Amino acid sequence: MAYSVPLLLRGDIIESDPIEFGGRRGGASFTTPDVSRHIDRLPLALPSAMADLYGMSFTEIVDFLDRLGQRLDPARNAWLQEAYELSRLTSGLSDSILRYHFGMIPHYFTPDSVRAIAERTIGVDYLEGWVEQPPSAQAGTSVRIRALGARAVHIIAGNVPVVGVTTVIRNAITRSDAIIKTPSNDPLTTAAVVRTMIEMAPDHPITRHVSVAYWKGGDERIEAALYDPRRIEKIVAWGGFAGIKHVTRYIQPGLDLITLDPKHSGSLIGRQAFADETTLRAVARRLAVDIGAMNQEGCVNARVIHVESGTDADGIARADRLAALTFEALQGLPEYLSTPHKAFDPELKAELAALAFVDDEYRVFGGRSNEGAVIVSRSAQPVDFARMLACRVANIVPVDDLETAVRSVNSYTQTIGIYPDALKQELRDRLAFQGAQRLVSLGGAATLLQAPGPQDGIEPLRRMVKWITDESGDGDTLEAQAIAA
Repeated sequence: MAYSVPLLLRGDIIESDPIEFGGRRGGASFTTPDVSRHIDRLPLALPSAMADLYGMSFTEIVDFLDRLGQRLDPARNAWLQEAYELSRLTSGLSDSILRYHFGMIPHYFTPDSVRAIAERTIGVDYLEGWVEQPPSAQAGTSVRIRALGARAVHIIAGNVPVVGVTTVIRNAITRSDAIIKTPSNDPLTTAAVVRTMIEMAPDHPITRHVSVAYWKGGDERIEAALYDPRRIEKIVAWGGFAGIKHVTRYIQPGLDLITLDPKHSGSLIGRQAFADETTLRAVARRLAVDIGAMNQEGCVNARVIHVESGTDADGIARADRLAALTFEALQGLPEYLSTPHKAFDPELKAELAALAFVDDEYRVFGGRSNEGAVIVSRSAQPVDFARMLACRVANIVPVDDLETAVRSVNSYTQTIGIYPDALKQELRDRLAFQGAQRLVSLGGAATLLQAPGPQDGIEPLRRMVKWITDESGDGDTLEAQAIAA
């Protein structure tokens, strides 16, 4: 079945001149208008055209998003229902997980949620006007600062529906102008949100300052014309290494690249986990959540787990017991959280099968079909295909102490789930020095995401806006600088 993906261009719905693209995983194809035919209209020609966004108060923005969220109930919204059906064919998430995430969409638009994002990431005062700064040591001077929106292209990821949803919200909060490039594995969810916005208020400034388009990454007819500081000021890019690398070719003075690039996450488990069988079972359940949530499709999911079990025979046996309990817990996770993967990576499957020939180096729990697996290294080294770990497959690495684990952390490391919490407090500075960007209690890697704040070691919303300063000085003092003593 071929789906139709519209080009949503500043309140207009364009469906003419469609060309066909294949979706990922071979499950579906879709058609969408040739964006190159509309390239002149896609960027905002005049930066001053953003002035209409400043005729609204922040309260009006909150009210607008609240009304939009009330229309995004997937049980009643036909566009979201269509997006869900396409995602069933293209996403790595099972139907039950997709239903859960689609059902959560309205909650992101509630006034409390929107206000919390704005206040905690930028500050509503800075979004609403010029904020007087504390007096400086230089007498007779004053400084006011305001956060103003920017013209941006957002190249979003499609591993979970929330990425496009939050992009729409962030654009509204910051009073920015967004061109959202959707991914081939989810070209419709963001379009469904913005199409609903168009139905609700086609001429509203927020609607007029968001466009949603799909084009194949690397299409120079579009990107060479668009990624130009005369047309946009920022690129916010999610995605894989190749995609991010490709975008960097367009970066030049005046064009800011904000990357939410590929990351890897893991776990550190201290020796306290082995205090007794009850404790170990609890740790295994929490570890299973960090591995299996969202079917391990997120950067936040644990993949390599360093365990302070020891590396002698008794230590390996302890690691094996944790692996067995973790695999058992993985199979029992609620279906809204995790299921056997519907499109298990065949290359990873081959790597798992090959471990049978080196059983003196690795032991595998599970991995017979698509149920996931837990690999236990027989030494303090992860498998050589650690970067491929996905589809609910993790690698437990036993260590005598956690020094090896700490040294393995680098700038590619996003989230580290840690047990016990006292260990997190003990190691957090060193892990941060190494490059870790988010430290959480074990079991919270994918579920403690409610508080808005930094992401991948940066503050994306603060980067999305332009921080403008208004400085005043005493006229006589300024003039005196031109007079020789």
